[in-house]
Amino acid sequence: MNTFALLLLIASAISGCAFFYDFFKAKPQRKQNLQALLAVNPQATRKEKRKLMEPRGIIGQTGSLFFIILFVFLCRSFVVEPFRIPSGSMLPTLYVGDFIGVTKWNYGIRNPLTNATLIKTGKPERGDIIVFKYPEDPSVDYIKRVVGLPGDIIIYKDKTLMILKASDYNSLPEIVERERSGDYVENISGFDESYEVYEEMLGDIKHQILINPHTDDFSQYFYRQPGAPVGAWKVPADSYFVLGDNRDNSKDSRFWGFVPFESIVGKTVGIWLSLEFDRKKDDLLPSFIPSAVRFDRIGSVR
Repeated sequence: MNTFALLLLIASAISGCAFFYDFFKAKPQRKQNLQALLAVNPQATRKEKRKLMEPRGIIGQTGSLFFIILFVFLCRSFVVEPFRIPSGSMLPTLYVGDFIGVTKWNYGIRNPLTNATLIKTGKPERGDIIVFKYPEDPSVDYIKRVVGLPGDIIIYKDKTLMILKASDYNSLPEIVERERSGDYVENISGFDESYEVYEEMLGDIKHQILINPHTDDFSQYFYRQPGAPVGAWKVPADSYFVLGDNRDNSKDSRFWGFVPFESIVGKTVGIWLSLEFDRKKDDLLPSFIPSAVRFDRIGSVR
């Protein structure tokens, strides 16, 4: 159950009841009061007339919020939903503090409370960045990149990604193309951690990934699919295999399995705000207050 969507629905219902009560019961009385005022004082000012017609009391004020709350509920449920990136698992594509827009119609029109698909409009494609309900805890939203489609065989060995597409079982798995493009240095607790940056091709999408050459691939913790060797997975029907772009710092399908279609929330289309929270220990302001706005990051994502 989507708790926030439920709260918005309840707020819409309450404010809607207040709006219609005010519209059919209180507003006619206010019109009568206005007519009485004009009969006594035909020269009443516009301010006096407006004040007399304004909704009053808790019901009137609550009803005045109805269309705003309803718009937010419908927009968030069926058009686009905002999310904030909380971790670095999608570096260098998405930074901590990025605020993204996730479209709700690309893969289907869904029940905003249960996320069940009402009308199917499409399927994720290889390379899409999706937000989904974490299979091990559906109350948590995760964001990763789609690597494997239903029926694909995914192999991850020695930090190399290979795919045997469902439509091409008679051939050998293909190594996903990637090309070294630079380095990325991240400061963690006062220590610099160096990563290799690669340009990777997934379908028609070229994007960057990070590889940490100083760590192993943690294959001892990989999810073991029955009947498959370590580091190999066959994607079930109506499910997807996802990875973080920060390959050595991402808890993804390698460790817990597959994303069912019904768990997908939507497709990430862009960054609408990006805030920096880099503050020193002796800074007077608390760490939850942004230190800068990263205007250069606002836009679409790949």
